[in-house]
Amino acid sequence: MSTSCSTSDHSRGQADALGLYVHVPFCETKCPYCDFNTYERIEHLIPAYVRALSIEISTWAALLGRPEVDTVFFGGGTPSYLPERHLADLMNTIRDAFSLSSSAEITLEANPGDAAPRRLDAYREAGFNRLSIGVQSLDDRLLALLGRRHDARQAVDALAAAIAAGFRNTSIDLIYGLPHQSIDDWRRTLDKAVGLGPPHVSMYALTLEDETPMARWAASGRLPTPDPDLAADMYEAAEETAAAAGYHRYEISNWARPGFESRHNLRYWRNETYLGVGPGAHSHLAGHRFSNLRSPRTYVKRMSAQPREHSLERPVEEAITAVPVVESVQKVDADLEMSETMMMGLRLDDGIAVEEFTRRFGRPPADFYGGQIDELGSLDLLDPSDGRLRLTDRGRLLGNEVFARFLLPAR
Repeated sequence: MSTSCSTSDHSRGQADALGLYVHVPFCETKCPYCDFNTYERIEHLIPAYVRALSIEISTWAALLGRPEVDTVFFGGGTPSYLPERHLADLMNTIRDAFSLSSSAEITLEANPGDAAPRRLDAYREAGFNRLSIGVQSLDDRLLALLGRRHDARQAVDALAAAIAAGFRNTSIDLIYGLPHQSIDDWRRTLDKAVGLGPPHVSMYALTLEDETPMARWAASGRLPTPDPDLAADMYEAAEETAAAAGYHRYEISNWARPGFESRHNLRYWRNETYLGVGPGAHSHLAGHRFSNLRSPRTYVKRMSAQPREHSLERPVEEAITAVPVVESVQKVDADLEMSETMMMGLRLDDGIAVEEFTRRFGRPPADFYGGQIDELGSLDLLDPSDGRLRLTDRGRLLGNEVFARFLLPAR
């Protein structure tokens, strides 16, 4: 029998301001490892897509009563593939529609090839103050394997150009555990990356997602399958190299210098509220999770038929049904809210504060998950001390096994 708290109780843990995710599904070429909702060779849709996206942004703002937004994240796809004028138009729509905080973190994902000085100046003028550059590797051989359109030199130049353009807050992404990548290859990329000095670095192990070309290549024997033991060694090398260079690991796959943690992504890991717009985008608002349909063409068609303005603010349940591109809706009860809070919060290096969890859900984690906490502690996967629940070093390497313990309803 569940002993969880009421929905009204667990809703109190939500942040007051909103995070806004803006999905851009366009890519010049789609990488063979990518399973995101992205498409190539549909550039003719861009003008109509930007108009439809503006309508969705304005619609949500009106329905929700023009709430404050304190983080904005343009992801994809390749947001920097959009012409600069369209990015500026979308930012103007966001400013007009929402109450955009003067201190908002506003991130644009960009490919290294899109970091020309003229374009970087346009991004800054549009209001972007954080740039996340999709480097993935600093090894030309592995970049070719990943289907990337840039080489290592372009990646290095892109970061330097971003800093020169005034982007004090920059991030780069790296992938390890690649086919034909040795530990020495990875260490060389690590040394080069931290030597460039970006204030934020994300490092992810390659996952072969179903239906991607790279997964099919591995299944057919064209590529070796990932070696989990080698990937674990690479993760430990990342930890050592980043720490020695002054980076703090604040989430399993993310390292930052003090003050440069991704505020938007922290919303996800803290299980706070956010709104996603664009095809396939996901949202978490007022006890509901919902997602948009995935087809850019259908998205444009439906949103283009939507009246641009709504004069009546509505409860979230009614607002969801008023937006014609919302496809899947799940009401989040307190058991699921707690489960998600545990799984996502344990990804953070600070883990879960028992006092904060208790304030949010009415009782401490041990009241709901005492058996799991005791078991994971005995296996040296979880450290329940100092008023927090944190993964141990071993727990970070076996994170999925830890998270799975919290999938069951709270008891």
